[in-house]
Amino acid sequence: MDFTRDEGQDAVAEVVVSLLEREPARDIELWPSLIETGLLSVALPERFGGDGMGLPEISVLLTELATDAVAAPALPTLGFGVLPLLDTLPDSVAARVFPEVAAGAVLTAALSEPAAPFAVKPETHAVSDGNSVRVTGHKVAVPYAEQARWLLIPTDSGVALIDSEAPGLTKTPSPVSGGMPECSVRLDRVEIPAEQFMPGALGQLHRLALASIGSVADGLLKGAITLTAEHVRTRRQFNRALAEFQAVAQQIADLYVVSRTLHAATLSANWALAQADTDPKHQERVDDDLEILAYTVATDLPVAMQKCHHLHGGLGVDVTHPMHRYYSQAKDLARWLGGGAFRLDRLGARCSSI
Repeated sequence: MDFTRDEGQDAVAEVVVSLLEREPARDIELWPSLIETGLLSVALPERFGGDGMGLPEISVLLTELATDAVAAPALPTLGFGVLPLLDTLPDSVAARVFPEVAAGAVLTAALSEPAAPFAVKPETHAVSDGNSVRVTGHKVAVPYAEQARWLLIPTDSGVALIDSEAPGLTKTPSPVSGGMPECSVRLDRVEIPAEQFMPGALGQLHRLALASIGSVADGLLKGAITLTAEHVRTRRQFNRALAEFQAVAQQIADLYVVSRTLHAATLSANWALAQADTDPKHQERVDDDLEILAYTVATDLPVAMQKCHHLHGGLGVDVTHPMHRYYSQAKDLARWLGGGAFRLDRLGARCSSI
């Protein structure tokens, strides 16, 4: 295995870094600039005007944006939306959806149901009726649902791609602490063409979503540690820089270890998932890596962010300081994953089944 970035990944990273250097926005206002740079087209097939890249490049894109805690719909659009649709969407539908994405349309996926984060057995029900499918169910914590043009809705028999304005679909905003809005979504016999229903696509949707969340978590922690290290280097107490105090230096060292662990878990999971290997043993390795990554994000990331807050002192909780953006996004990711205990149970179940 080789985790070294190739020329394509380096090029994507350079474009993102250059964009963030010249644009001050770190929220939805950055979205038009992402469109102009062509970053939303990175993974789209060339026949639809894209660059024909894939998960490795999207992973780099998401990580670089997260390093500055950008709260824009790149994660749901690219990680939850575009990547899962690349190999499953019929060309007749892709010809409508992908050009809209290149023009700035937001995609998202409803991965969770009440009391069931990343539901592996969704209770949302899909019924086929000739050339159409009707979907009924309840989804929660759907990021950017109000802004989305299309929603991926996992059901008990496949994944449905649904227009956000479809009759029978209701979106109710949920209160959030960070800059990424969410909704609860109810579907009452929402009807879609059969070509927009993808049987058997749930497993890959979950894999790509987990890998993408890991990429964002990697960037968030890297950015938060950079911010914290600069603070303790320049902030002085008792005529000394905070970094010169042994207790502070030890905490920064602990944060570095967590960051490198998360980075390694992210690279390993994304690399394995990106390989075109259908061997069952490889697929099992992919799922193992993703479960380890999910557990690491849900357990270690919030604790590390709390420590960064602590090292900032009162400054860290000031909304005019950027630290709160990293912390709130990290908490959202951990909540979407179901939390550390949930992920430990999932990981333990895989270990006990071997």
